[in-house]
Amino acid sequence: MRFHISLWQNEVVFLAIKSVSIRFEEEMLKKLDYVANYEGRSLNSHVLVLVRQDIKKFEETNGIITQEDIEASENVKPGGKKRQ
Repeated sequence: MRFHISLWQNEVVFLAIKSVSIRFEEEMLKKLDYVANYEGRSLNSHVLVLVRQDIKKFEETNGIITQEDIEASENVKPGGKKRQ
């Protein structure tokens, strides 16, 4: 596990960084890389931007994902149902 040091509100914060392998169709990967370069980002940074946007959109619709939600779902595959 790697750690990233970030400065947040004048405090040093250590963030654990995990790696994930993702499979892409070749054409999709080339297009994603094109968009990333157009936006002035690396492919990795662009994917992180997209993931953050998706999480934000999900939470705006379904509510904030809490640590309790994450821990409850770690051993159970989500059924796709919205939280009530």
